[in-house]
Amino acid sequence: MVKLVAIYRKPEDIDAFDKHYFEVHGPLAEKMPGLIKMEVSKIYGTPMGESDLHLMAEMYFESKEALTEALSSPEGRAAGKDLRGFAGPIVSMHFAEVV
Repeated sequence: MVKLVAIYRKPEDIDAFDKHYFEVHGPLAEKMPGLIKMEVSKIYGTPMGESDLHLMAEMYFESKEALTEALSSPEGRAAGKDLRGFAGPIVSMHFAEVV
């Protein structure tokens, strides 16, 4: 199993970001074919105190091929376009194997 991990730094307007993420972007991402599970976590701190991170989304897929197909699907492209529009400068994306 693999996952696509999106890590978001704190946006300037947290309320506007959250509204868009949970009402628009999340539902777009959930439509990607082959998505087994999507888990979203709000970052509230670190062992050392405050964090500059806001949100982490983990999207699970059966295989690297399934993830690649999902990203290149119309649904994946729509989610990617939306992501660049509202969170491009504050998001980093990572591929990970679940061990």
